[in-house]
Amino acid sequence: MKITTKIIIALLVGAVVGIILNVTAPNVFEVLDTWLFYPLGQIFLNLIKMLVVPIVLFSIILGFTGLGDPKKLGRIGVRTISYFLVTTAIAIVIAISLSLIFKPGEVGTFDTANAEFKAEEAPPVNDTLLNMIPANPFAAMTSGDMLQIIVFAAFIGFALTMLREKTQGVIKLIEQGNEIMMYLVGVVMKFAPYGTFGLIASAIGSQGFSAIKAMGLYFILVVAALMIHLFIVYGGTVYFLGGRKNPLKFFKGFTPAMGVAFSTSSSNAVLPISMEVAQENLKVPKHISSFVQPLGATINMDGTAIMQGVATIFIAQVYGIDLSIGQLVTVVLTAVLASIGTAGVPGVGLIMLAMVLQSVGLPVEGIALILGIDRLLDMARTAVNITGDAACAVYNTAAEERREKKLAK
Repeated sequence: MKITTKIIIALLVGAVVGIILNVTAPNVFEVLDTWLFYPLGQIFLNLIKMLVVPIVLFSIILGFTGLGDPKKLGRIGVRTISYFLVTTAIAIVIAISLSLIFKPGEVGTFDTANAEFKAEEAPPVNDTLLNMIPANPFAAMTSGDMLQIIVFAAFIGFALTMLREKTQGVIKLIEQGNEIMMYLVGVVMKFAPYGTFGLIASAIGSQGFSAIKAMGLYFILVVAALMIHLFIVYGGTVYFLGGRKNPLKFFKGFTPAMGVAFSTSSSNAVLPISMEVAQENLKVPKHISSFVQPLGATINMDGTAIMQGVATIFIAQVYGIDLSIGQLVTVVLTAVLASIGTAGVPGVGLIMLAMVLQSVGLPVEGIALILGIDRLLDMARTAVNITGDAACAVYNTAAEERREKKLAK
């Protein structure tokens, strides 16, 4: 049985087991969660997290040395960041449109009197930009600060590219280190179905139907917006910008990474697997995958933007506040800029949502209304985020192939 099939089965079985235990035997669920589900999930999570930092370090360095030409790097960099910004804007427009049509905040009654939420302060954008450069790269690797690791690796890669003849031994060593890490990803993937089962059973079992029932329409709208964005925007990218590739083959090939992302709720944690799947199944060259996907895992937040769009309109409707066209435009711009400005900040989704709400004068306390169901939606939006990274990598691959063919003529 293929690993893709095993992961899908594990997802479904984990969800069913979690729901049944939540409804029929919550006490049994607590025991099984403590001794089986949670340990299985955490072992798997820790195994892939163990590989993240060395893989990002080696991959970015090799991405730079593989690109070779600084102009090529500039082209791919501009294309990648532009793509992420445009798709983030599209994502939040889809979310706002669905929310204005179906009005999730006007269905049912919500207890706003007891809603309490203390928003963490997001660092100023200039601080985020300054903190991209690590004062101590080893401390950045220890703490897992992705943005700083990417910048440090980029400097190393640039130096190796400039000194190519003198540093062949170092480049070879890094290539071998990367091979070791990718082999270990294959080993860890054998445990993926069991880890996925544990993570899903734990997450679904602890949330159950109660959270979904209270926030049914909000939940449905976020999932619907995610699906529209996934199939229309990313499917369109693969077909129209990715060299007429079949979107169904793209989604089928990337399913293993999507399944793991759904269960882990972490773009950074699933990065080793998403890169391997993109390179093996989608035939994305290593140097493009190594540059685009780690960057996307840090700054591409289309799924989060969708949650913010629906949540903003939902909270406005619950509190009986009508947003003007100007305020809706402000929501879009703030969400797009915040996705870059808060890159690498822990708990980024809720910090970004707090910034969006504050930008249009909505009560931040309203975030408390959606917290109960956010864990389940986080799983779905993480799967969408990493699929966007892969779609961008496919787009860059096709764009570079077109350029090379044009130059050959």
